[in-house]
Amino acid sequence: MGRLNAGILPVTAFQQNCTILFDMDDKTGVVVDPGGDVDSILQALEQNGIKAGAIWLTHGHIDHAGGAMELKEALGVEIIGPHEADRQLLENIESQAKMFGVGDAVRNCAPDRFLIEGDRVSFGSHEFEVLHCPGHAPGHVVFYNRTAKFAHVGDVLFRGSIGRTDLPGGDHAALIRSIKEKLLPLGDDIGFICGHGPGGQFGEERRSNPFLV
Repeated sequence: MGRLNAGILPVTAFQQNCTILFDMDDKTGVVVDPGGDVDSILQALEQNGIKAGAIWLTHGHIDHAGGAMELKEALGVEIIGPHEADRQLLENIESQAKMFGVGDAVRNCAPDRFLIEGDRVSFGSHEFEVLHCPGHAPGHVVFYNRTAKFAHVGDVLFRGSIGRTDLPGGDHAALIRSIKEKLLPLGDDIGFICGHGPGGQFGEERRSNPFLV
């Protein structure tokens, strides 16, 4: 069994955590949520000798998927995820760019494969379960590695906060259900990386996150 590691590269004006998940031994991996600054992502892969075999998307917002098509072409790999409920968001990334006034360095995204609850995705010996966790976005998914007791939660949960629900397709009640019914039951000892800012552990969020008490 290889050793799982993660490198975080904040990208774009949104300071979104583009995450490179990789095996420390054979240097295979995936890029999660390449929102932009694709040259920086490619440089990080090259400098660390990591061979990314796929792009995984947690959801369809511009800061997570805006650079996916450019990176796909550069690496020659597939885009996997999110859930199909985010298809409309992905097809309108360029419109999102106009709305946020962030220029034209992004492209609409067409994943090669959408994911559903219970799917499994992997690289090397590392398998991740797919959890469909709507609320921040209708098609948001979380990638959970049971062996490593680790989850990439995108914008569902943050340290001391939760994902915003005031964007199109947002649903506060659904987001709270996703966290309380799908994430927290995985266990207090599950560590997580999120889409913005520092990660944490589910137990700490269950005890102290003001949105969950």
